[in-house]
Amino acid sequence: MSTRVLFAGGGTGGHLYPGLAIARALVRLDPAVHPHFIGAQRGVERDVLPTAGFPYTLLDLHPLYRQRPWQNWRTLAGAVSAWRGLGALAREQRPAAIVGTGGYAAGVALAWGRGHGVPTVLHEPDSHPGLTTRAFAGGARALYLGFPEAAARLSPAAGATIHAFGCPIEPPPVPRLAQAEARRAWGLQEAAFVVLVVGGSQGARAINETVAAWVRRGLPTGLGLIWATGRQQAAAYAEYEGPLVRVRPYLAPIAEAYAAADMAVSRAGAMSIAELCAWGIPPVLVPLPTAAQDHQTHNARATAEAGAAIHLPQSELTAEQLDRAVCELRDDPVRMHAMQRAAARRARPDAANAIARDLLRLLGRTA
Repeated sequence: MSTRVLFAGGGTGGHLYPGLAIARALVRLDPAVHPHFIGAQRGVERDVLPTAGFPYTLLDLHPLYRQRPWQNWRTLAGAVSAWRGLGALAREQRPAAIVGTGGYAAGVALAWGRGHGVPTVLHEPDSHPGLTTRAFAGGARALYLGFPEAAARLSPAAGATIHAFGCPIEPPPVPRLAQAEARRAWGLQEAAFVVLVVGGSQGARAINETVAAWVRRGLPTGLGLIWATGRQQAAAYAEYEGPLVRVRPYLAPIAEAYAAADMAVSRAGAMSIAELCAWGIPPVLVPLPTAAQDHQTHNARATAEAGAAIHLPQSELTAEQLDRAVCELRDDPVRMHAMQRAAARRARPDAANAIARDLLRLLGRTA
């Protein structure tokens, strides 16, 4: 007999992709489980879900308009409409559980589940739990955390389980591509040390401008650079391609770049940190200062305090500072190895399977 599980979350990739990874793991472990995704008509899920391979329903969901409170009528009207849509779905087949992966797209579905006696579980990717997670933690059967530090900020119900299983990511392949082979594939076999620069799918203008200034002033001798600018900014930085500099709009797949890199410069999104830890790559983390509730700064601090990263606030980001941070780590192999070990301790490459197995246990099914 099939079991329907609703996945609710989105608005951004950081809230959608973990749900997709968990859903795929669920189906691998138990093909009788049928995930169905709930998302917002205006979120990234509008573009991603049509090609993800799962049934989905997009509803008229809106965030809280904190800066424009007079527009919150849209949020209320959308919630009423979404509530009706969820009821229609449930009449087709009642869900056995609702998995909330955060963001404004999850709130109404979790509230509907709470009101109709459907068990809810939450995945929180960040070290500083978001509004949705904090609001619904008290009624959840299980909470799955990307950062163990998040547990201190949550108040779960008695009997709820909390697991710091990590963020569901695509784990490194086994066996991994050798670093020398990956560098040959990138044409960087002459580089003695390779830095990967990634600013997220849209790129990060502050990081891009600093890296451009770093290239102009002259990179350290023997240093290679794999630089993902983001698709919308690619044309502005294509001219910086050189013998030891590779400029790309986007890295998909990214495994070959990870395999070639010694360290990284990155934003501090939970998924990016999870991938870097899984690969054992020490990063310089430059949090997006406008991220909701400054969660990227919390992520960067937690990772740095664990010894697995260098936290460099955007307000302090200059070509000179970046050069200093990279060279100090490159020239200190003891520190480099310590950071790699710390990253490996934080790594949870099997997070999706771990969460899926626990979900099956809650559903009374066995993997």
